[in-house]
Amino acid sequence: MDKMKGWKEDVWWISWSVFTLLQVILAFFLYNPDGLKGLFYLGWIILPIGFTIGYMGVSTLRKVGGVPKAKTASRFGVGTTTMVYRGIYATVRHPQYVCWIFFSLAIILIAQHWLAGIIGIVAIVTIYVQARHDDESLVGKFGEDYKKYMQKYQG
Repeated sequence: MDKMKGWKEDVWWISWSVFTLLQVILAFFLYNPDGLKGLFYLGWIILPIGFTIGYMGVSTLRKVGGVPKAKTASRFGVGTTTMVYRGIYATVRHPQYVCWIFFSLAIILIAQHWLAGIIGIVAIVTIYVQARHDDESLVGKFGEDYKKYMQKYQG
C-alpha cells in the first residue's frame, strides 16, 4: 500500500512540475505584447512575493524542522523530524506550494494568452492536489498534532 501511495505522490509531483514548465515555455513563445499592461505588471509584482514566501518556508524548515545533516534533500526542508508551526508556518501551512501557485498565477498574468492560462490553471490544481497528499502524509507522520495544526491553519 505504501508503494502505491508513493507512486501516486510522484505522479502529482511530476504532473505539476511538467505543467509549470510547460506554462513557462508557452508564455515565452505565446507572450501577448498587446495585453493589458496592468495585469502584466501585477504578474511581475506577484512573482517575487511568491518566491519570498517559498524561501521563507524552506528557510524555516531548515532552521527548526530537525532535518538530519545527512539528508541530501535537507536544503529544501524535506525530511523534517519535528513538526513546524512557527515562522511562515504560523500563517501558511504549505508556503512552498503557495510559492508555486503564485508563480503560475504570475505567468498567466504576464503571458496573457489563453493556452498559457489553461496550462497554468491545470498546474495550480495539481499543486493543490499535491498539497492535500502531503497533508495526508504528514498526518501519518505527526498524528493528532498535525490534525490540530490543519484545523488551526486552513491555508
